[in-house]
Amino acid sequence: MKSYQKLTTTQPAACRVEEEGAAPLPTGRGKLAPWWVGSGLLVVAVLLSTITVWVLRQVSGGWLGPTPPPKCLLVPESHRFDCYPERRVVVTQELCESRGCCFIQTPPPAEGKRGVPWCFYPPDFPSYTLESLNQTALGTVGLLVRREKAYYPRDIEKLRLDVEFETDTRLHIKITDAANPRYEVPLDVPRVMKRAENPIYSLNFSWDPFGVLLQRKATGAVLLNTTVAPLIFADQFLQISTSLPSKFLYGLGEHRDSFLHSLDWNTLTLWARDVPPTESFNLYGAHPFYLLMEEGGDAHGVFLLNSNAMEVALQPAPGLTWRTIGGVLDFYIFLGPDPNMVIQQYQQVIGFPAMPPLWALGFHLCRWGYGSSNETWQTVRAMRNYQIPQDAQWNDIDYMDGYRDFTLDSQKFASLPSLVQDLHKHGQRYVMILDAGISSAGPHGSYWPFDEGLRRGLFLNTTQGQPLIGKVWPGFTAFADFSNPDTHQWWLENLQHFYAHVPFDGLWIDMNEPSSFVDGSEDGCPPGDFDSPPYTPAVLGDSLSAKTVCASAKQKASVHYNLHNLYGLMEAKATASALIQIRRKRPFIISRSTFPSQGRYSGHWLGDNRSQWKDMYYSIPGLLSFSLFGIPLVGADICGFSGSTSEELCTRWMQLGAFYPFARNHNTQNEKAQDPTAFSPAARTAMKDVLLTRYSLLPFLYTLFHRAHLQGDTVARPLFFEFPWDVATWELDRQFLWGRSLLVTPVLEPGVDSVTGYVPQGTWYDFYTGSSVNSSGEMLKMSAPLEHLNLHIREGSVLPTQKPGTTTEVTRGNPLHLIVALSSHATAWGDLFWDDGESLDTFEQGNYSYVVFNVTQNIFTSTVLHASTEATKVTIGTLSIFGVQKPPSKVLLNGQEKPFSYLDNQVLTVSDLGISLSQGFSLQWL
Repeated sequence: MKSYQKLTTTQPAACRVEEEGAAPLPTGRGKLAPWWVGSGLLVVAVLLSTITVWVLRQVSGGWLGPTPPPKCLLVPESHRFDCYPERRVVVTQELCESRGCCFIQTPPPAEGKRGVPWCFYPPDFPSYTLESLNQTALGTVGLLVRREKAYYPRDIEKLRLDVEFETDTRLHIKITDAANPRYEVPLDVPRVMKRAENPIYSLNFSWDPFGVLLQRKATGAVLLNTTVAPLIFADQFLQISTSLPSKFLYGLGEHRDSFLHSLDWNTLTLWARDVPPTESFNLYGAHPFYLLMEEGGDAHGVFLLNSNAMEVALQPAPGLTWRTIGGVLDFYIFLGPDPNMVIQQYQQVIGFPAMPPLWALGFHLCRWGYGSSNETWQTVRAMRNYQIPQDAQWNDIDYMDGYRDFTLDSQKFASLPSLVQDLHKHGQRYVMILDAGISSAGPHGSYWPFDEGLRRGLFLNTTQGQPLIGKVWPGFTAFADFSNPDTHQWWLENLQHFYAHVPFDGLWIDMNEPSSFVDGSEDGCPPGDFDSPPYTPAVLGDSLSAKTVCASAKQKASVHYNLHNLYGLMEAKATASALIQIRRKRPFIISRSTFPSQGRYSGHWLGDNRSQWKDMYYSIPGLLSFSLFGIPLVGADICGFSGSTSEELCTRWMQLGAFYPFARNHNTQNEKAQDPTAFSPAARTAMKDVLLTRYSLLPFLYTLFHRAHLQGDTVARPLFFEFPWDVATWELDRQFLWGRSLLVTPVLEPGVDSVTGYVPQGTWYDFYTGSSVNSSGEMLKMSAPLEHLNLHIREGSVLPTQKPGTTTEVTRGNPLHLIVALSSHATAWGDLFWDDGESLDTFEQGNYSYVVFNVTQNIFTSTVLHASTEATKVTIGTLSIFGVQKPPSKVLLNGQEKPFSYLDNQVLTVSDLGISLSQGFSLQWL
């Protein structure tokens, strides 16, 4: 058996599969050397490993056991791929060697860490052999054969390899059972009709052992090398490992973590789970996608289209191992080459996000525990009295009768229909919560949603064919099977019935992992391989049924074992369809559980956080990660959900939260109020001011969402997306950008009046004053009194803003204020997308306006590329130009002289323009 190795073009065991003109593979590595050895490192590795083991044996008094075979000593610690990943097992030498693996004990890691695996694969561990490889119209098809059984049951002997060169920047590699069909994720993905003509990648295979080696042609960087460890493909254990070209890896959600993942023996589990966000736990959603930055600033992404319970093991080699317990290995690789393009290419596969209604980008207010519709109404009135912007009022489960979906507490929330009518009269919206569990506790005939769902057979069933009964807020509950198309109709009818009484505008779908307060069901789970699989990934609770339903539960499309991670996506899809049919407008949905492609149907909030400073920080990596996942409408509960906030924390959090793409302040029951009206005049004013700033930026934000919907641009954006060549930006997650132009630097610590933030190279302008900051790419200390959030505009940008009102409806009728931030070459560019803010498919149907702004040679030009009647209803009132080097002698608007002002900080302002947005114009300063 050959070693797992790096390949060269001269190796007879490798087959090259690529387009003509591909760059040659790097040479100079030993043909049959282990993949991590080269340039004389073999001797060093052996010596270091031997000396380390010898020293440890002396120190340990022999507890490390007998000397391992030389082939095991060859493998450096950082490159040891785990052969015994089971948790809650003390791995002994006997257990390890029964799998044919190497056993070397190392000092135990710090508490809570995995550390170097004691049991790892030797270089000659049996794997699959590539028996045949044939060209197809789109790529290649191959047969993989395993001669020796692996150590998990129902090992699959023969696998089919399908490779499709889908585009010049996208490669599709799929490995599945050659003889029998297996479950595959029911996700619509694009089907290409012809092979890529000029791919920017080259692909090679190792025949024995089978492996994939993918390189970027331009740099020779090895993006994937799966020969580092054996491929294992059993019925309920699929594992493939790869080397990584760098340690800068992002994505793989949903987790609470820094934006940049640690590769220090870090295992990330993907299994939807109801748990307050906590470090190292698997959380509400599953996103098997990562983005990796390569040396030099290139980027690529990898998506494993698999919905089964999964874990991804990261190690400092750098290397990565995918482990999943079902389905197939269905990989898409996106070559970028810049990070923005990687995310666009990913969304070309999973789908671009829906365009939200404009009001969704306003400020939302909610709490669990208003107690009544009258108290909810009092909060709305208080916000109006202080003229604090608010677009939507929400209610949590306390509006329901006995916490049952589609019901209303007729005592405490009797006036809710009147409240909703009042909200609509004031240009505001109403959003309510729905939980996934449907109450099954009442007598027959007392609760139509359950009775009718039962009659139609629309719930998850046990292996015995009876509705699986769990327990959620209303008590015993059944769970709707959203994989059944008939369930969508039942869901629509329930929503129609409730809408007739309470004409809601959007929906908040919660508890949809799905969550249950009993593990599995009221009767537990039956024995069997679904609920007790041969291998269980490192899920919280050590069981697939922990705080959810049995994995063996039956659904229309498949068993819950396969569909669990899709529950939130399927519910969001049904809910979006229902809202469109009921309201005939763009749907607004916020979901807790998510899966790739969910951005097409809903946004996401980051779950039940706490009123703590660290939670405020962690919200930034959270929203940046969901930007990668194609769900741009994302935010955290501003001021924290559980626990008591403080005035300082809530003020700082409102400042940060005003720049979440989805901005909602939400609070739990039995805690003091934390809406802006609950605080001192100074804090209340600071919160109001930052919300007015957000509302002034709505034209800019709305345009960013249009670009996300149209082509997959991110809205909240990591700094390195715009400055990929600047390695200093790669670890930043305490700041972020809106689009390419607006830098947000929040205060994330108590008791300070300044903040230190990174300012990338170039000229940046203070958003409020227009004063410039010239940076060489450095950390700068900024003044940040409690009432101030630092915002900076990037040179070369034009930001469309608007005089803010207290709702988006009021704001959109106000005059526009265009802010120009000149580059060092005195140029700038920006754009504006404008429509009615709520109709379906306005872009697709041509019912929109699109305006481009350009500055060159002291001339500002507004060019209308597409026009609609909506643009005639708004005017451009003011133009401010930052960075005008010297005072102009005159300003000409369409050739006519116009009054202006010029400040010492080089800001030129021209007011009272009064030009319709539908009209192009030019403005020149001399």
